[in-house]
Amino acid sequence: MKSFLTTLIVLMGFAFTSSAQTKAQQTVKISTPSVQCEMCKKKIETYLNRYDGIALATVNIKRKETTVKFLSDRINKEEIKAAISNSGYDADEVTAFEDAYKRLPLCCKKPADGGGMKKH
Repeated sequence: MKSFLTTLIVLMGFAFTSSAQTKAQQTVKISTPSVQCEMCKKKIETYLNRYDGIALATVNIKRKETTVKFLSDRINKEEIKAAISNSGYDADEVTAFEDAYKRLPLCCKKPADGGGMKKH
């Protein structure tokens, strides 16, 4: 009986300490004004989902906005914006990383640079 109670107490201790270490998910919306097509959407979502701590990344092309669910003990909003910039797109006030932007396909570049989707 003593060993059963001891085991139960130890298991409860592990349960409480493991749940106390996990921070809640946070959600942030980041303006991505240079997003124009499905290729842009796929590129940003794929790129962000590779980062540790990002649970979900969703790009809304019409609103030109990226919604990210993340664990704040592993990544923060500024790092997420930098990651979007590193993939070649603007993120709020952070401009796209120049080398990554140059590698984007023409349809994903800004209209001022000759890019954008053709209107029919």
